[in-house]
Amino acid sequence: MPHLEIVSLSSRYGSEEVLKEVSLAADQGEVLSVIGPSGSGKSTLLRVLIGLTPPSGGEVFIAGERVDYSSRRSLKGLRGKMSIVFQEYNLFQNMTVMRNVTVAPIKIKKRPREQVERQAEALLAKVGMAHKQDAYPEELSGGQQQRVAIARALATNPEILLFDEVTAALDPERVNEVLETIRGLTNEGITMIIVSHEMAFVREVSTRVAMMDEGRLVECGPPAQIFDAPRQSRTREFVSSILRH
Repeated sequence: MPHLEIVSLSSRYGSEEVLKEVSLAADQGEVLSVIGPSGSGKSTLLRVLIGLTPPSGGEVFIAGERVDYSSRRSLKGLRGKMSIVFQEYNLFQNMTVMRNVTVAPIKIKKRPREQVERQAEALLAKVGMAHKQDAYPEELSGGQQQRVAIARALATNPEILLFDEVTAALDPERVNEVLETIRGLTNEGITMIIVSHEMAFVREVSTRVAMMDEGRLVECGPPAQIFDAPRQSRTREFVSSILRH
């Protein structure tokens, strides 16, 4: 049984169908990357999965249990199992790094403060930000803020972690520090769905790669297949265009 199963998932924005019957599955601990041109539906897929954009059709299952996106209770349960890191860091500017990481587990999950703070210290050390736990976001670089955002996502102990173009807003010299942080998480048993335009990174860390275009899944397979021997002409066209630059 897949850890995450997506069956014919669709979503509309007004009259426009932006996600068109996408079906994917990921096993426990798998790193599934999603690539494709801008506007292909990659970010929409993640937003629908986490419950920020409503689906218009299809189903999502986590460990065989169906997610009911129309139910508050089901959404609360979903967000206890799944976290997302966005392109924009979305840190609370009036809170320290430590407070940003601990606020959700303490306020929403009602976990003991001391326990949460111990975990936060370990997570900040994991992402290389232990020395900045008393700093405020405005005192950090973009790469540092994104690493704090990753620690914050991990603080809820997710089974599934979504990354939505997390390096797109960063200066080039800050990209590698964030990619290195994600690379370090790939062996921890967390199922990951990564939307990224960093093709070398995608090829390195992914167990499988899914190609999307115009809201549809074009092809999905191991990195070697997608980058070296794609079966679909649209995948070949996209990959050859990306690799030329």
